[in-house]
Amino acid sequence: MRKDHRPYFVKKLQNQYVKWYTDRYLRPQFRHLGKSPALIRPWHVQVFGYSVEVGDYATIIAEPHSNVHFVSWAQADLEDLAAIMDGSDKRVDAKAKEEARALGQGLIKLGDYVLVCPGVRIQAATRITIGNGVMFAQGAYVTDADWHGIYDRCMPVGSTAPVAIGDNAWIGDHAIVCKGVTIGENSIIGAGSVVRRDVPANSIAAGNPCQVVKELDPERVVKGREAMFANHEELQKMLSAADKDAHDQNTLWGWLRYLLFPRYGD
Repeated sequence: MRKDHRPYFVKKLQNQYVKWYTDRYLRPQFRHLGKSPALIRPWHVQVFGYSVEVGDYATIIAEPHSNVHFVSWAQADLEDLAAIMDGSDKRVDAKAKEEARALGQGLIKLGDYVLVCPGVRIQAATRITIGNGVMFAQGAYVTDADWHGIYDRCMPVGSTAPVAIGDNAWIGDHAIVCKGVTIGENSIIGAGSVVRRDVPANSIAAGNPCQVVKELDPERVVKGREAMFANHEELQKMLSAADKDAHDQNTLWGWLRYLLFPRYGD
């Protein structure tokens, strides 16, 4: 596709549907989803567990072949499984189990203004804390657990330790952030890196294992994503005007022709 052939009214209707779908079907899956989230293809965002929180003005982009996954693992379920396996299972009522699950969940907490690109997976057995304005490039993976024991392969979660990512950090394409890691504010993790140790603030790190390769210039100010949302109403007006300019000359019949009978140059 060389251009978007949708007429402006179709684009507006689709945007309204996305907002309705997000509020009706996706928002209830989060423990908290802040105000004015911008989601692209929210039906490809998968939320598992009870304790996933996202702040205000989040941008989450998903694709059919690259779903976004948030997984908050239930430690209470693991205890139930262990009890059944060793024969000591004791049945409790549904309310007690629900309370146990709420207390035993791994927590995923994302701040305001975050950007989550297609294929990102964030999986917590203990706690993953992500600051404001953090950006995740396509396919990035963050986990706070091994998910199986080194010697006991039958029982998850294995070893686990909290992960913290500071404000305005940028996690590169298909980078992996492992358990127990702290990444400082403003730091950048290079594409394909495997982060096993802490990365200090205001640095650029890359490789497997990930190592600091450069420090940011202390004389320069890092402009984070919060600057985009300083005046949210003006931003929305600007985006709407840009959409109108880009789609206003498109026609319904031209769009249908493109869908049914595409031709060279479309």
